[in-house]
Amino acid sequence: MKPLTELSDPRRIRGLLFDIDDTLTTDGRLTAEAYGAMERLKCAGKIVAPITGRPAGWCDHIARMWPVDAVVGENGAFYFWHDASARRLRKRYIDSDDERARHRARFAAIARRILAEVPGCALASDQTYRENDLAIDYCEDVAPLPLEAAERIAGLMRDEGLNAKISSIHVNGWFGRYDKLATTRLLLEERFGLRLDAANAELVFLGDSPNDAPMFAFFDNSIGVANVARFAGRLAAAPKYVTCEVAGAGFAELASFLLGER
Repeated sequence: MKPLTELSDPRRIRGLLFDIDDTLTTDGRLTAEAYGAMERLKCAGKIVAPITGRPAGWCDHIARMWPVDAVVGENGAFYFWHDASARRLRKRYIDSDDERARHRARFAAIARRILAEVPGCALASDQTYRENDLAIDYCEDVAPLPLEAAERIAGLMRDEGLNAKISSIHVNGWFGRYDKLATTRLLLEERFGLRLDAANAELVFLGDSPNDAPMFAFFDNSIGVANVARFAGRLAAAPKYVTCEVAGAGFAELASFLLGER
């Protein structure tokens, strides 16, 4: 990974796509520094969009209240955006209502198996607010488990036919035909008229963990906050660049770089 300062001509960047947990947030909290950086990017006319594994309930709030253009949630299950002119939230799901209901009906049994076979993990505290996936906590509200435990959880999910991705706090599993990259592509085409392949060099993706690997691999300007080093050797694809600072401070560092503030 090259230092962020080697990213050429930051003035050409039209938009920032970014993970939330341990990328925008720091120790589970959204700092004033990171939120302010996000707002400055939006005020400067940049496309600002979180691409997260967090649940629909959170994404409803994020789309309405944060200085963002849209949010991709539950690892690509949907994108939400707030239509200011109509004063309403718009939702774009990848799977149909019937498909999502069938998938949810299978999660309880899968979760029971995982909790029985991986001591110390738990159902994620935000599971109640999820519409499309199963989230198992290995590091957020439980005593942190080793990454080997997260990998074991992901393996059990795959045994049950789920797609599985490890984030910095959860292991997420889902049955749908999507991931972060596929739904980001759809969002940019439908909301901004951008063909992702053609616009690649004008966008930046910032992340920190294995579930960001498809984004790291695709984007020419993929960047990791410094704490991505935690997953060294465990990423299917690493970011091309890395910040000096960790988590939310790394997000603010990138925003300042893109805006010519430092």
